Amino acid sequence: MAGGGDSTRAIFFALGANFAIAVAKGVAAFFTGSSAMLAETVHSLADCGNQLLLLLGMRQAKAPPSPDYPLGYGKAIYFWSFLVAVMLFTVGGMFSLYEGIHKLQHPEPLQQWWWAAGVLVFGIIAESVSMRACLQEVNKARGNRSLWQWFRESRQAELVVIFGEDLAALLGLVFALVAVLLAVYTGNALWDAIGTIAIGALLIVVAVFVAIEVKAMLIGQSVDPARQQQMREFLESRPEIARVISLITLQLGNEVLVSVQAQMREEHGVIGLIDQINAVERALKQSFPEVKWSFFEPDRKLLA
Repeated sequence: MAGGGDSTRAIFFALGANFAIAVAKGVAAFFTGSSAMLAETVHSLADCGNQLLLLLGMRQAKAPPSPDYPLGYGKAIYFWSFLVAVMLFTVGGMFSLYEGIHKLQHPEPLQQWWWAAGVLVFGIIAESVSMRACLQEVNKARGNRSLWQWFRESRQAELVVIFGEDLAALLGLVFALVAVLLAVYTGNALWDAIGTIAIGALLIVVAVFVAIEVKAMLIGQSVDPARQQQMREFLESRPEIARVISLITLQLGNEVLVSVQAQMREEHGVIGLIDQINAVERALKQSFPEVKWSFFEPDRKLLA
């Protein structure tokens, strides 16, 4: 949407990084027997699938309106984003917890730990590149807001998901590296299990926060507060409008529906009123390209 970050760029960066990391982690997990590394391998593979789902959702969201879906398919991206959050919770978080608890009960010594450390360092570098690309797009969208405020107010579900995934992946890699090094330094394989459990808990927390935000979009949210305030100020500055009585917006993927009730400044009969409304709607869509549907209702008193 206008003023938003390029979600596609962030997704492709994440997909490339996670695929390379998954291959490297898989090789290292085979040679070292590290459960933390195995958990991270599954996490990276799940992330690859998640990013493909997001690309699918973005493609479906661009389908034109139809008789059955008169407002288009924009909200399809919310469905796929919510599904990704569920997969992050189950495939990533719950599997990691299971693996960590299993290793806690049956600890196994690490073998050739330098494989794990090397791959994790490579993974941290690759994931940092992906996170940097994601943050560049997030910064375009958040303006002067904090990251937390943007996360709560953003209506770009796919960018919210990628940010959450990248953050969890980067922190998970750090957890895994610390766990492996502690296990080697102390000679206690329980640190590996603890690292795996920490990764699982991290993924579950991130998945829950992402799911809460995407659920709100699925139900039907307005545009983010800052953008809605810009629309209100724009309408109130129009010479045709004396007062904005009501402004209702609905975010539909990357497109927006706007409903306006306003008191017009001058009355020139029905034809003149229609011309005023048309002029305002044209200007609104030019200034806010994401607005695809607009419904304008003049103050009823003017029509009495």
